[in-house]
Amino acid sequence: MLRINRLLIPGVDKKLLVHDAAKLMPDVSRRRFLAGGASLGALTLLTGCDVVDGASAETLLAKVSKFNDAVQAAIFNPNTLAPTFSEKDITRPFPFNAYYSLDEAPTIDGGDWKLEVSGLVQNKKSWTLQELTQLPEVSQITRHVCVEGWSAIGQWSGVRLRDFLDLIGADTKANYVWFRCADDYTSPIDMPTALHPQTQMTFKFGGDVLPRAYGYPMKIRIPTKLGFKNPKYVVSMEVTNDYKGGYWEDQGYNSFSGL
Repeated sequence: MLRINRLLIPGVDKKLLVHDAAKLMPDVSRRRFLAGGASLGALTLLTGCDVVDGASAETLLAKVSKFNDAVQAAIFNPNTLAPTFSEKDITRPFPFNAYYSLDEAPTIDGGDWKLEVSGLVQNKKSWTLQELTQLPEVSQITRHVCVEGWSAIGQWSGVRLRDFLDLIGADTKANYVWFRCADDYTSPIDMPTALHPQTQMTFKFGGDVLPRAYGYPMKIRIPTKLGFKNPKYVVSMEVTNDYKGGYWEDQGYNSFSGL
């Protein structure tokens, strides 16, 4: 503890310093962090950061966030399924959620749309919506959990991502599948999550064509992760060993973000 005290500017309130830096964390991460006690001494010893001011406190929290990602990834069980529900449990209406209003959501012509495939795959052909919807379909009724604190249950139908990765000859030893969307949203998912049996290339909601509000023509449904890890309006996917970041990940959200 003496070493930690020497790292601090005299008169700085250590608890307030960490709480102030925590304001930059996403809501859920911040609540969990502050509820856990927010011990500056323990975090300094854990990360090796020298905490002398607000900027270094932010660096410390970023290191903790990356540590949290690594822990979640290490304990993730690819064989454990997210809870499923019955049709009577479906949330009606299912909410629209994005970093813009519904009026600003992309309007995509499914007849012209193609899914671009790149990276560590054997077959890099583009796929039309008609081709993808002819592949074997699975359905799930699962809960969508938003980082903002709300949740909703919906029915999603489409193709298991792991089956599609097998079809295109993807290197499933690669680290990530990275998605780019028509609204310039991007997000990576780790390969174990991509291969999870409930991770889905979704083309239908409630048995009907996926509405514009929920990501037409294709979204990625991942019930084992927070909602922002479920990209909508997907236009391309890349299998890669490189971490390319993502829209919210680049703003401090944990990349793994499992439930």
